Amino acid sequence: MTKFDEATQAIKVDEGTYDVCLDPGYGIGGPLNGGYLMAVLLRAAVDASPFEHPVSTTAQFLKAPVAGPAQVRIEPLKAGRTAAFARATLVQDGVAHIEGLITTATLHEVEPDYAAAPAHDMPPREECAKLPDPKPESGMLLNAQMELYFDPPTIGWLSGRPTGRPEARAYFRMAEPQDPDPYVLALAVDALPPVVFSAGARGWAPTVDLTWHLRALPAPGWLTLLGGGRLISDGWFDEEVEVRDSAGRLVAQSRQLARVGRG
Repeated sequence: MTKFDEATQAIKVDEGTYDVCLDPGYGIGGPLNGGYLMAVLLRAAVDASPFEHPVSTTAQFLKAPVAGPAQVRIEPLKAGRTAAFARATLVQDGVAHIEGLITTATLHEVEPDYAAAPAHDMPPREECAKLPDPKPESGMLLNAQMELYFDPPTIGWLSGRPTGRPEARAYFRMAEPQDPDPYVLALAVDALPPVVFSAGARGWAPTVDLTWHLRALPAPGWLTLLGGGRLISDGWFDEEVEVRDSAGRLVAQSRQLARVGRG
């Protein structure tokens, strides 16, 4: 079991209730990363399901949970021959912090009937750049859990040269050796800096709603994250992320609605 597996572990207490312990190592300056929190929800939801894989997840972030003990409560909604539906609620100190609707199914290794080309071509990894290590007092502990190598223009905002477009692109893998799985993909779809940074915004950009789909089981190796946005308006922005595995296959896709960074 890897550190990430331990950090997302859900222990069954009774039918529909799971104990979890939210790991401070997935903090982003105080709050915990939304993709990490979704992975915690999904551990419980899949354990309670007759199917193996979380193929669709919609999570609404009602309140930012803190590191420490919490519970995931699963309410089955319907189970059919090929898919099951459930509501998953992350509860801390008796208060609901995240509400999720999760569809589970069992994916198989098949050739796709149609597969679109990647949304953007990435340069070779050796031509990409890493973000500088954050200062310990910043609370940006998430960076230590993973490796990200960025397409250089998309982190121009670091030196005051944003592209002016909402975009972020990077190669991704866990810092501790681990083949990607659906729970790693849940983290990956929310691992990029907010795409509004590249459009000139800064500060914590809290996610309000995030939906992602598991499209295939990923091959071992690096993942490629291709992020972009369509509209920044009235303090809100959207972010779409396409995840490709080491074989170039589309394995996950997401869309979130978030507030433009503050502070």
